[in-house]
Formats: sequence, C-alpha cells, structure tokens
Amino acid sequence: MVYKLSYDVLNDFAPIALLTDNAQIIVARKTMPANDLQGFIAWLEANPDKAQAGTSGVGSPQHVFGLLLQKATGTRFDFVHYRGGAPAMEDLMAGRIDLIIADQVTALAQIRAGTIKAYAVTSITRLASAPDIPTVDEAGLPTFHTSVWDAMWAPKGTPSPVVAKFNAAIVETLSDPALRERLQQLGQNVVPRERQTPEALGKLQKAEIEKWWPIIKAAGIKAE
Repeated sequence: MVYKLSYDVLNDFAPIALLTDNAQIIVARKTMPANDLQGFIAWLEANPDKAQAGTSGVGSPQHVFGLLLQKATGTRFDFVHYRGGAPAMEDLMAGRIDLIIADQVTALAQIRAGTIKAYAVTSITRLASAPDIPTVDEAGLPTFHTSVWDAMWAPKGTPSPVVAKFNAAIVETLSDPALRERLQQLGQNVVPRERQTPEALGKLQKAEIEKWWPIIKAAGIKAE
C-alpha cells in the first residue's frame, strides 16, 4: 500500500476485473478478558500503549488495518512486526502479543481450536466459513470494512475489445463452482458478478487510495 505505486496503477494500467476479496478477522489472545468487540475496545481504552498488535511487517495489511483501528476507536497500542503472518499468530497463541487483524487462512483454524478469540469479521456480511463470527457492524464498530483483494490489469492503452475479451474470460472462469469452492477454502471469496467489471475495479482503486493514503502518510510508511 504505497501511494506512488497506487497511482502508477491508475496511470499506467487499464483495469480488467476485480477477482476476489479476503475479509479479515479481529482476533486476540485467548486470555484477553473481553469476550466481545465492544469489551475489547473498552479494554484498549483502559490500557493505552500497553497492548501489542502483531503484523506481517511494516506497511503490511495488518499494520495499516491496525492503524485504521486506532483511528476508528481512538485507542493506542504498539505494533510488533514479524517476518510473515505465521510467526505473529504463533506469538498470539502463546499470549506474547494481544491482537492481530488476521486473514482467514491464518486465523480460522486457531479460532476453531479455541487457541485465540475472534471478535468480528471486517466485512459487510458474515463469512460462509465462519457464520458464528459477527460482522464489525453487528459487533458495534460500523463501517470498519477492510480486506485484501485481488484484481487483474492490462497495460494502459490496451484496446477496449481486448480488455472486454479478457474480462469475459475471467467472468466465465470465476463462475466455475469448483474454483469458487477452492478459493473459499483459501480465504478468497469471489466478488459478485456486478463487481467484476473494469469500471467497478477502477472505482475501487480510487476509493482505496483515498481511504488509505492519509493513514499511510500520517504513519510515515515508505517504500523500501
């Protein structure tokens, strides 16, 4: 999530299709006293600068999502940056850190095993793979919607008929039930048909830049 790279996508590439969306899950160590999201936010408020949030690295989705959580709740906590999500999850399971905004693949197995607590998914609707976990809207943090999404682009200037042909092929591929099921097992949900258009992807790019750039700039995150 780097501003310049984001604008390179807008200026140098033509959107073809949005593919999948991976909503995140707000999780905490098993021994966290709070049992729901509102209680967890209250605990963060009562313990400023004491909690530690794990990420998969500086500028990673977990890091930037954590910054948004601070902004949305007015809370303060430290970040512990790991070389990937797996070691961060290991430390959360061991109780050495307090929270992660984690992807589904990393978190769901541990949630089901009871080794960590789940407070909410960061999507508008509940996950088919974990229908018992409330959404952030249901849990009392409305509009805290975050996800890691995948899309496909072509070089800027690609003829419209070529873009349309690529888009049609992608739409047909994403309609395959076996593929959709496999992607869901990997924590990737195929977006609805109406969001698979070049126009929808273009709007999403701009909206994401406008949403995340102020947070990235305020945190001083830079490309290395």
